Amino acid sequence: MHILRPQFRIEEQRALAFAAGRGFGAIVAADERGPRGSHVPFVIQQRDDRVIIQIHLTARNPLVELADGVRRFLLIVAGDDAYVSNDWYASRDNVSTWLYEAVHLAGVAHLCERDENRAHGDALLDVSEARLPKQPWDLAQMEPTKRETMLASIRVIDIVVDEIEGQSKLNQHKSDEDHVAVANQLARAEETGSRRLAERMRALRPGLGYDVEQQRE
Repeated sequence: MHILRPQFRIEEQRALAFAAGRGFGAIVAADERGPRGSHVPFVIQQRDDRVIIQIHLTARNPLVELADGVRRFLLIVAGDDAYVSNDWYASRDNVSTWLYEAVHLAGVAHLCERDENRAHGDALLDVSEARLPKQPWDLAQMEPTKRETMLASIRVIDIVVDEIEGQSKLNQHKSDEDHVAVANQLARAEETGSRRLAERMRALRPGLGYDVEQQRE
Protein backbone atom coordinates (compact mmCIF):
# COMPACT_ATOMS: atom_id res chain seq x y z
CA MET A 1 0.00 0.00 0.00
CA HIS A 2 1.30 3.43 -0.89
CA ILE A 3 0.71 5.65 2.16
CA LEU A 4 -0.09 9.01 0.63
CA ARG A 5 0.84 11.09 3.68
CA PRO A 6 2.24 10.14 7.10
CA GLN A 7 -0.84 11.52 8.87
CA PHE A 8 -3.05 9.07 6.94
CA ARG A 9 -1.25 6.01 8.31
CA ILE A 10 -3.22 3.71 10.65
CA GLU A 11 -1.11 2.33 13.53
CA GLU A 12 -0.66 -1.45 13.29
CA GLN A 13 -2.80 -2.54 16.25
CA ARG A 14 -5.58 -0.20 15.18
CA ALA A 15 -5.28 -1.55 11.63
CA LEU A 16 -5.71 -5.10 12.92
CA ALA A 17 -8.75 -4.03 14.95
CA PHE A 18 -10.20 -2.32 11.87
CA ALA A 19 -9.74 -5.48 9.78
CA ALA A 20 -11.17 -7.73 12.49
CA GLY A 21 -14.19 -5.48 12.82
CA ARG A 22 -14.87 -5.69 9.09
CA GLY A 23 -14.31 -9.44 8.83
CA PHE A 24 -14.51 -9.53 5.03
CA GLY A 25 -12.02 -8.69 2.30
CA ALA A 26 -10.33 -9.62 -0.97
CA ILE A 27 -7.51 -12.18 -0.92
CA VAL A 28 -4.91 -11.99 -3.72
CA ALA A 29 -1.97 -14.18 -4.74
CA ALA A 30 -0.10 -14.70 -8.00
CA ASP A 31 0.82 -17.76 -10.03
CA GLU A 32 2.65 -18.01 -13.35
CA ARG A 33 -0.40 -16.56 -15.14
CA GLY A 34 -0.62 -13.52 -12.88
CA PRO A 35 -2.75 -12.42 -9.91
CA ARG A 36 -5.76 -14.39 -8.68
CA GLY A 37 -8.27 -13.17 -6.13
CA SER A 38 -11.32 -14.13 -4.12
CA HIS A 39 -13.62 -12.29 -1.73
CA VAL A 40 -13.59 -14.02 1.65
CA PRO A 41 -14.72 -13.77 5.26
CA PHE A 42 -11.89 -14.24 7.76
CA VAL A 43 -10.91 -14.35 11.40
CA ILE A 44 -7.77 -12.87 12.96
CA GLN A 45 -6.10 -14.96 15.65
CA GLN A 46 -3.15 -14.34 17.94
CA ARG A 47 -0.98 -17.45 18.38
CA ASP A 48 2.03 -16.94 20.60
CA ASP A 49 3.69 -13.87 19.08
CA ARG A 50 2.19 -14.33 15.60
CA VAL A 51 -0.85 -12.79 13.98
CA ILE A 52 -2.75 -15.33 11.86
CA ILE A 53 -5.46 -14.60 9.31
CA GLN A 54 -7.57 -17.69 8.77
CA ILE A 55 -9.75 -17.96 5.68
CA HIS A 56 -11.52 -20.74 3.81
CA LEU A 57 -12.07 -21.33 0.12
CA THR A 58 -13.94 -23.92 -1.86
CA ALA A 59 -11.64 -26.88 -2.52
CA ARG A 60 -11.59 -26.13 -6.27
CA ASN A 61 -10.52 -22.51 -5.89
CA PRO A 62 -7.16 -21.99 -7.71
CA LEU A 63 -5.81 -20.12 -4.68
CA VAL A 64 -5.84 -23.34 -2.62
CA GLU A 65 -2.90 -24.77 -4.57
CA LEU A 66 -0.97 -21.54 -4.06
CA ALA A 67 -1.05 -21.87 -0.25
CA ASP A 68 2.20 -23.83 -0.28
CA GLY A 69 3.97 -22.44 2.78
CA VAL A 70 6.20 -20.29 0.57
CA ARG A 71 3.97 -18.01 -1.46
CA ARG A 72 2.71 -14.72 -0.03
CA PHE A 73 -0.96 -13.79 0.07
CA LEU A 74 -2.38 -10.27 0.41
CA LEU A 75 -5.68 -9.54 2.17
CA ILE A 76 -7.29 -6.21 1.28
CA VAL A 77 -9.91 -4.96 3.74
CA ALA A 78 -11.86 -1.89 2.64
CA GLY A 79 -13.98 0.38 4.79
CA ASP A 80 -16.22 3.26 3.76
CA ASP A 81 -15.33 5.54 0.86
CA ALA A 82 -16.76 8.72 -0.64
CA TYR A 83 -16.07 11.07 -3.52
CA VAL A 84 -15.35 14.71 -2.64
CA SER A 85 -16.01 17.37 -5.25
CA ASN A 86 -13.54 20.24 -5.54
CA ASP A 87 -16.28 22.84 -5.03
CA TRP A 88 -17.14 21.44 -1.58
CA TYR A 89 -14.08 23.08 -0.02
CA ALA A 90 -14.15 26.48 1.65
CA SER A 91 -10.91 27.55 -0.03
CA ARG A 92 -10.31 27.83 -3.77
CA ASP A 93 -8.31 25.64 -6.12
CA ASN A 94 -8.57 22.29 -4.36
CA VAL A 95 -8.69 19.06 -6.32
CA SER A 96 -11.51 16.54 -6.33
CA THR A 97 -10.54 13.46 -4.38
CA TRP A 98 -11.75 10.23 -2.80
CA LEU A 99 -11.78 9.69 0.96
CA TYR A 100 -11.50 6.13 2.26
CA GLU A 101 -10.23 3.75 4.91
CA ALA A 102 -8.45 0.49 4.05
CA VAL A 103 -6.03 -2.04 5.51
CA HIS A 104 -3.62 -4.44 3.76
CA LEU A 105 -2.37 -7.55 5.56
CA ALA A 106 0.23 -9.81 3.95
CA GLY A 107 2.18 -12.95 4.78
CA VAL A 108 3.02 -16.52 3.82
CA ALA A 109 0.00 -18.81 3.30
CA HIS A 110 -0.19 -22.35 4.69
CA LEU A 111 -2.83 -24.93 3.81
CA CYS A 112 -4.37 -26.48 6.92
CA GLU A 113 -5.30 -30.10 7.45
CA ARG A 114 -8.93 -30.96 6.76
CA ASP A 115 -9.56 -31.86 10.40
CA GLU A 116 -9.20 -28.13 11.21
CA ASN A 117 -12.25 -27.21 9.13
CA ARG A 118 -14.76 -27.52 11.98
CA ALA A 119 -12.73 -25.35 14.36
CA HIS A 120 -12.43 -22.70 11.65
CA GLY A 121 -16.16 -22.81 10.97
CA ASP A 122 -16.92 -22.41 14.67
CA ALA A 123 -14.49 -19.49 15.04
CA LEU A 124 -15.85 -17.71 11.97
CA LEU A 125 -19.45 -18.11 13.11
CA ASP A 126 -18.57 -16.90 16.62
CA VAL A 127 -17.31 -13.53 15.39
CA SER A 128 -19.88 -13.15 12.60
CA GLU A 129 -22.95 -14.02 14.69
CA ALA A 130 -21.76 -11.74 17.51
CA ARG A 131 -22.35 -8.77 15.20
CA LEU A 132 -26.09 -9.50 15.04
CA PRO A 133 -28.70 -8.61 17.69
CA LYS A 134 -29.95 -12.17 18.11
CA GLN A 135 -29.19 -15.49 19.72
CA PRO A 136 -26.09 -16.82 17.91
CA TRP A 137 -26.50 -19.67 15.45
CA ASP A 138 -23.81 -22.37 15.37
CA LEU A 139 -22.87 -25.45 13.40
CA ALA A 140 -24.20 -27.77 16.09
CA GLN A 141 -27.70 -26.77 14.97
CA MET A 142 -27.09 -27.98 11.42
CA GLU A 143 -28.18 -31.44 10.26
CA PRO A 144 -25.02 -33.57 10.81
CA THR A 145 -24.72 -35.13 7.37
CA LYS A 146 -25.24 -31.81 5.61
CA ARG A 147 -22.77 -30.13 7.99
CA GLU A 148 -20.05 -32.69 7.30
CA THR A 149 -20.64 -32.48 3.55
CA MET A 150 -20.34 -28.71 3.70
CA LEU A 151 -17.15 -28.83 5.79
CA ALA A 152 -15.59 -31.40 3.45
CA SER A 153 -16.05 -29.04 0.50
CA ILE A 154 -13.76 -26.31 1.82
CA ARG A 155 -10.05 -25.85 2.53
CA VAL A 156 -8.79 -23.67 5.36
CA ILE A 157 -5.72 -21.47 4.92
CA ASP A 158 -3.59 -19.75 7.56
CA ILE A 159 -1.76 -16.57 6.56
CA VAL A 160 1.07 -15.71 8.93
CA VAL A 161 1.03 -11.92 8.89
CA ASP A 162 4.37 -10.15 8.57
CA GLU A 163 3.22 -6.89 6.99
CA ILE A 164 0.45 -4.61 8.26
CA GLU A 165 -0.46 -1.41 6.42
CA GLY A 166 -3.45 0.83 6.91
CA GLN A 167 -4.61 4.16 5.58
CA SER A 168 -7.39 6.47 6.77
CA LYS A 169 -7.55 9.27 4.22
CA LEU A 170 -9.90 11.82 5.80
CA ASN A 171 -8.42 15.16 4.68
CA GLN A 172 -6.21 15.39 7.79
CA HIS A 173 -3.85 17.70 5.85
CA LYS A 174 -6.52 20.30 5.08
CA SER A 175 -7.37 23.47 7.02
CA ASP A 176 -10.12 23.47 9.65
CA GLU A 177 -12.36 25.42 7.29
CA ASP A 178 -11.95 22.92 4.48
CA HIS A 179 -12.29 19.99 6.89
CA VAL A 180 -15.60 21.32 8.22
CA ALA A 181 -16.94 22.13 4.74
CA VAL A 182 -16.31 18.60 3.44
CA ALA A 183 -17.60 16.93 6.61
CA ASN A 184 -20.82 18.95 6.34
CA GLN A 185 -21.34 17.85 2.74
CA LEU A 186 -20.72 14.19 3.54
CA ALA A 187 -23.08 14.33 6.52
CA ARG A 188 -25.91 15.41 4.21
CA ALA A 189 -25.35 12.55 1.74
CA GLU A 190 -27.84 9.79 1.05
CA GLU A 191 -25.17 7.08 1.34
CA THR A 192 -24.65 5.79 4.87
CA GLY A 193 -20.94 5.25 4.16
CA SER A 194 -20.49 8.96 3.43
CA ARG A 195 -22.28 9.85 6.66
CA ARG A 196 -20.07 7.47 8.63
CA LEU A 197 -16.98 9.14 7.15
CA ALA A 198 -18.40 12.53 8.16
CA GLU A 199 -18.74 11.25 11.71
CA ARG A 200 -15.11 10.04 11.64
CA MET A 201 -13.99 13.47 10.40
CA ARG A 202 -15.88 15.22 13.20
CA ALA A 203 -14.24 12.90 15.72
CA LEU A 204 -10.80 13.83 14.39
CA ARG A 205 -11.43 17.55 15.01
CA PRO A 206 -14.20 17.95 17.58
CA GLY A 207 -15.48 21.34 18.62
CA LEU A 208 -15.46 22.97 15.20
CA GLY A 209 -18.52 24.66 13.71
CA TYR A 210 -20.12 21.74 11.92
CA ASP A 211 -23.60 22.33 10.47
CA VAL A 212 -24.68 18.71 10.88
CA GLU A 213 -23.89 17.35 14.32
CA GLN A 214 -25.75 14.06 14.04
CA GLN A 215 -26.05 11.56 11.24
CA ARG A 216 -29.52 11.04 9.85
CA GLU A 217 -31.18 7.83 10.89
